[in-house]
Amino acid sequence: MPAKKYRVAVIGRTGKGNYGHGLDTCWLKVPNVEIVAVSDDDETGRAAAVKRLKAPQAYADYRQMLDKEKPDIAAICPRWPDVHPEMVLACADRGIHMFCEKPLARTLAEADVMVEACERKHVKCAIAHQTRYSPRVKIVKEMITSGQLGDIVELRGNGKEDARGGGEDMMVLGTHIFDLMRHFAGDARWCFARCNVEGRKALIAEAREAREPIGPILGDHVTAQYGFDGLTLGTFFTHKAKAGAGKRYSLEIRGTKGQVQMGFGVFAPTYYSDDVSWMHGQSKTAWQPITSNGLNKPETLDTKAIDNGNIWIVNDLIDAIEKDRLPLDGVHDGRAALEMILAVYESHRQDKAVELPLKNRNHPLAKA
Repeated sequence: MPAKKYRVAVIGRTGKGNYGHGLDTCWLKVPNVEIVAVSDDDETGRAAAVKRLKAPQAYADYRQMLDKEKPDIAAICPRWPDVHPEMVLACADRGIHMFCEKPLARTLAEADVMVEACERKHVKCAIAHQTRYSPRVKIVKEMITSGQLGDIVELRGNGKEDARGGGEDMMVLGTHIFDLMRHFAGDARWCFARCNVEGRKALIAEAREAREPIGPILGDHVTAQYGFDGLTLGTFFTHKAKAGAGKRYSLEIRGTKGQVQMGFGVFAPTYYSDDVSWMHGQSKTAWQPITSNGLNKPETLDTKAIDNGNIWIVNDLIDAIEKDRLPLDGVHDGRAALEMILAVYESHRQDKAVELPLKNRNHPLAKA
């Protein structure tokens, strides 16, 4: 355990993204930190956070909190990304490291400014892509690197396909899928995509704001393909499902020697098949589970006690600070996942494949 005890300030916004998916309470389970203050411009929400986090100080203005408390780390908890840029810049300018909820931002222009600020001030910013930190994902990565899956031919990701199916699902939950695609296959080089509305090609004029301020969205049915180096093709699909909504949120990795199917979360079910035909029935063995200990080995970690992926992220962030390295999933990764999302709209707008990195750093659906 590091000798230093890190001072943490929590930034929340009740009713406007709240405290994200547990980005506030995860700090209570990390021994070498102390929550010194919480900020929330909602009085009732602020009082509840003080009680929940046992915070000794509370502020309505997060900037005032940062100036007075001078924390080592700030938790940028709101789920809504409309305030992420200003919060990240405020922390970076003060030399404060960060743990930020996803998605990182609404546009690449915003993300570029955030990345530049973190680099300029030499601060670490981890992004809440929890599955990236899964010990099971680490095993899958090792299997790919060792050649056990052969050449990776295709990565197939499905969104949650609930009421948010289409553009909203892609932005809110697709970011996890794209983050893992990059982890397994490297950066995407191109994207070709189509957005549909009620079975027809969507018009750019039909772009609308989502229920939350995540930027313009389009389509109730999105299909996208991505080209990676080598043979690898990435596919993403989401629609408003009439059957099985929420059941297909997963990533499939197809290789020439076998395949992996995995869900999302630190201990999401993950399985391997050595069937080179991908036909689920011609394999030498049945589907084999992948645990933190490897292929077809018992899980020895306490999956109930440490199932909150944010704890893994926080511990890695502290280690990154101690060793002056990038977090396993940082602000650059958050920007790259966002770029894969916005490439869908840019491809749809131009009606052709687009190269990545995108030249257009504004939102492709934004009105001129």
